[in-house]
Amino acid sequence: MKKAVISYLRENIKGLCLYLGFSGIFFVVFELYELPGGAVRYAFLLAGFWLLLYGGVDLYRYVCRRSGILEIEKSIDSGLYELPAPAGLIEEDYQRILKKLYESRQELLSEGRIREQEMTDYYGMWVHQIKTPIAALRILLQTCEEEGEESLRGSMRDMKLELFKIEQYVEMVLAYLRMESISSDFGFDVYSLDDIIRQAVRKYSQMFILRRVKLNYEPVNQKILTDEKWLLLVLEQLLSNALKYTRTEENGEKPSVSIYMEKEELVIEDNGIGIYPEDLPRVFEKGFTGYNGRRDKKSTGIGLYLCKSVMDKLKHTVRIESSPGKGTRVLLNFCRSRLHVE
Repeated sequence: MKKAVISYLRENIKGLCLYLGFSGIFFVVFELYELPGGAVRYAFLLAGFWLLLYGGVDLYRYVCRRSGILEIEKSIDSGLYELPAPAGLIEEDYQRILKKLYESRQELLSEGRIREQEMTDYYGMWVHQIKTPIAALRILLQTCEEEGEESLRGSMRDMKLELFKIEQYVEMVLAYLRMESISSDFGFDVYSLDDIIRQAVRKYSQMFILRRVKLNYEPVNQKILTDEKWLLLVLEQLLSNALKYTRTEENGEKPSVSIYMEKEELVIEDNGIGIYPEDLPRVFEKGFTGYNGRRDKKSTGIGLYLCKSVMDKLKHTVRIESSPGKGTRVLLNFCRSRLHVE
């Protein structure tokens, strides 16, 4: 209460000084002209009484308004719709600004909750996915211990495959975490597209061998302006998907992945299981796994989302053509609009 009274007096000190100043002027004028001052003193006392009465009522309203605002402060998350009526135009402006700030804060909190939920969902899928190769490694090690050296060679091959999957899942989650600040991590330069492709192929060479998938690679002989690290991530993810969904050898047709240039687009093509037409429009959505992902439980729905996000930020384009049972073609375009110097 004391704090409110002191604050009220500070806010109204100008009006009080103005009243005292006018009263002093009247007294001085009456004294200089030697006029009777009784009437002035009586009027001054009446005005002082009115000032105290009006000030007391106004102070009471001031204290009540402050108490109401303090109550709103305690329940700020419930909304700002119970603010007291503004006492003037400036206070109305302040309330409008305050409501806009509150709405912005609520939007940020809502976006934060959505991102937190998405992160929780993704980590849940990621943990579920990484448990599979870890469990497979444990079984393989147990088999080696029980059967001895005879099964060691085949088990070593399978263990390499499972370890590679674990590394891939770890790299994917690290890339997902860096997506928020990806723009600050870019370093653009002119690179040979063949060099970047060879890096991705070299990394997955063991996977091609272990899964017995044929690679058809035609050098593209093209230089592009891009960020090598992030484009390499995209190519690695696309190769991983191509290897993941290749079919076993059927009717003499060996599973294969082809990399070549078609007009101005780089094509990564496989003869795998393909994608259903109803799933194609949504393959780049975060968390979307489609029919194949739900059936085989191999997909987290993050890989293609990462590819599309990175390609968009690099100002490149990516699209997919596919038919069930006939394979998938991913087409990457690295062309940029030319800048005209005036």
